[in-house]
Amino acid sequence: MNADLILQTENLGKRFGRFVALRGVSAGFRAGNLTAIIGPNGAGKSTYFNLISGAIAPSGGRILFEGADITGTPQHRFAQLGIAKSYQITSVFPQLSVLENVRVALQALVSRYDVWRPRARLKALRDEAGELLHMVGLWPRHDRPAALLAHGEQRSLEIAVALASHPRLLLLDEPTAGMSPEETRDMMGLIVRLAQQRTVILVEHKMKLVMGICDRLLVLHHGELLAEGTPDDIRRNDDVRRVYLGQREH
Repeated sequence: MNADLILQTENLGKRFGRFVALRGVSAGFRAGNLTAIIGPNGAGKSTYFNLISGAIAPSGGRILFEGADITGTPQHRFAQLGIAKSYQITSVFPQLSVLENVRVALQALVSRYDVWRPRARLKALRDEAGELLHMVGLWPRHDRPAALLAHGEQRSLEIAVALASHPRLLLLDEPTAGMSPEETRDMMGLIVRLAQQRTVILVEHKMKLVMGICDRLLVLHHGELLAEGTPDDIRRNDDVRRVYLGQREH
């Protein structure tokens, strides 16, 4: 195990019946880095994300987190391990306030150990929830029902909920999907700030969007690892250029 790597996949593969969605992907993610998994539609990005986030089990290969084999670990244990994720489809409690969404997430993490919570503990949870909302820029909306947030704000709230578990690794699945250009700029700025304090891996099909902010990129194509390296490495890679030739960038 390379001490610089927080996450590794070894010969990772996934089949759905006869369809091979991912074939033998071996890659390493450096601790403290902001890394993007990119590729055209149908490249296998979502399958790879679902594997490394524990949503589905691989058909072959291994997943290592901080040197430990976590292949097949139940998804609900990932937060305890130090891994949190935000999905492409927003999932928040629409009728609860923005603050209560985050407080509930924090409370869920301690409830099994702290059944009889004193009033001071509840205040501490609210204070911590407030700090997370400040971090993602949502404190001015803290008393609003989540249903009234704009789409980009709901994605930011979901990230705040993910941060409630204090993850060392944050996984983001197409965090700018469906966003306006302004919302996209705000989200990318938030991701850069978050990556200053933890390892972040995001899935994105818009290569130009992540080129300027990422430390490293992995390029998937037809379920295989096509290339990996720094943004400069990827820009100079002839195979990547061929794959993206004619692909419309948004």
